[in-house]
Amino acid sequence: MTMESPREDFPSFYADAPSITLRDPLAQFLGAAREGLMHYHYVDAVRLAGHSCPTVAGTWLMTLHALRALYDDELPVRGEIEVYMADARDAGATGVMASVAQLVTGAAPETGFHGIGGRFGRNELLRYEQPVPGAMGFRRRDTGMAVQVELNASVVPWPSEMRGLIPLAVGGQASPEQLQRFGALWQDRVRKMLVEHAEDLAMVQVAPWTT
Repeated sequence: MTMESPREDFPSFYADAPSITLRDPLAQFLGAAREGLMHYHYVDAVRLAGHSCPTVAGTWLMTLHALRALYDDELPVRGEIEVYMADARDAGATGVMASVAQLVTGAAPETGFHGIGGRFGRNELLRYEQPVPGAMGFRRRDTGMAVQVELNASVVPWPSEMRGLIPLAVGGQASPEQLQRFGALWQDRVRKMLVEHAEDLAMVQVAPWTT
């Protein structure tokens, strides 16, 4: 008798967040995806990170807007995009941000895929401690066009109620009801970023960058 796996139960607004479609030549070459088309959704980043927070949501949107700026109406090419992180890999949330960008772009550090016959390499496309004016930089390998992106998450502030809930939740002193409320307010801020402010240029700022 086969046991049915428990169903995932994510907040419904994840489906309303903007998705990202790219073409991956490696996936096409190996027959993994027809024409190499890869569709990524915010829930993929949540599964990767194991959580949903303003950093994950903000990086998702920074990556989305950077690719739009670099490719306009073209399909971005996964594996042909370099990602530059301003901070060290072990600084703050840099590792989480890099992981989300790697998921979408395929850009990997030195541990990444080395390619096949001199093609499709993903290693050394993700670099840390780079002189990027913003939080992250993205560069097309074919044209050399590059942009820097910055996130101003203060555009969507925490509600005042969180001031009392955060120390209780983090300190392990919150009641079940308070924890439930904490999680609901936490995800509501993420929702506002991803749905209500996804196109807000005051929150996600993109500018040309000379590497």
